[in-house]
Amino acid sequence: MGHMTDDLLTDLRPLLAAEASAEAHATGCEPGDLEQAVWLRLLERLATDGPPHDPPGWLRRAVRAEVRRIRRTIRRERPFETDPADDRDHGPEPSALTTARHRALREAVHRLPARCSRLLQALLSPEDLTYREIAGELGISQGSLGPERSRCLGCLRRLLTPEVAARQVRG
Repeated sequence: MGHMTDDLLTDLRPLLAAEASAEAHATGCEPGDLEQAVWLRLLERLATDGPPHDPPGWLRRAVRAEVRRIRRTIRRERPFETDPADDRDHGPEPSALTTARHRALREAVHRLPARCSRLLQALLSPEDLTYREIAGELGISQGSLGPERSRCLGCLRRLLTPEVAARQVRG
């Protein structure tokens, strides 16, 4: 590698460490694994297209893209909770129950106070937003997102508990 590439890697190292640390915990992966994946992307980029025009901006976008990739992988790699040969959990009834539970959750989220409703909708979004993107969208600091999420989940739990209890009584 050339001197310019070495300087680029040296200059980007602290930024990547900070970005990876901020994003990794929200996905459940290790910051070092996230850093390594982005370094590989950068080395591939350098080998094919040369250095990016805006290295810090490129690095931030690469971290977010890698976080989205990791989240998609985690969702696809759910372990079997039951024996896959057991057919009892397949068919229209479990599917209808799952759909009903998802609908009840969405309806409950919409009944929450506006701030909690917007936060939980962003967290449940199929767009798979990062904590940084959610914080920016809601106009709150990334550091307050975790405590705010916990408070909103508590509100949602209190809202759903009577409904769940009523359903269990009805059978």
